[in-house]
Amino acid sequence: MARRTYTLIIFVAVAWITGCATLHPEFETPTVTVTAIRALPSESITPRFEIGLHIINPNRAALTLQGIAYSLKLDGHKILTGVANELPTIDGYGEGDVTLIASTSLLSGIRFFADLMSAQPDAIAYDLEAKLDLGGFRPNIHVSEKGEIDLAGPSR
Repeated sequence: MARRTYTLIIFVAVAWITGCATLHPEFETPTVTVTAIRALPSESITPRFEIGLHIINPNRAALTLQGIAYSLKLDGHKILTGVANELPTIDGYGEGDVTLIASTSLLSGIRFFADLMSAQPDAIAYDLEAKLDLGGFRPNIHVSEKGEIDLAGPSR
């Protein structure tokens, strides 16, 4: 009797795992790009930033984002880290935008702005890393984008 129960449990577990694996056999990883990094007006001494992401879903099924964890470095200083869980659902074969609002760490911000004032560069290098949680058995999407924010503008 115990052997029969054990065999049944193994059979059910294998069937369940196989069934879950075939639910989305052709799942393609969505494309995530950084569309904006902007400094926002702030009422405190701590600067705030808006980070824009554009997500393209190449799959038939809707993409329900459960959460996102992110960090941003400016000129090598880890300025922002944060999480968000109020994210849109991206329709199948659709695209959507996600906007993250983040505040800096006070000490990291002070070090960054001290370096910025002493060097007065024309551009600031940025490095954004984000992890998008798709929930369920789908793999997380990791995004890393590097670039520069032009401070000189068209007037220089």
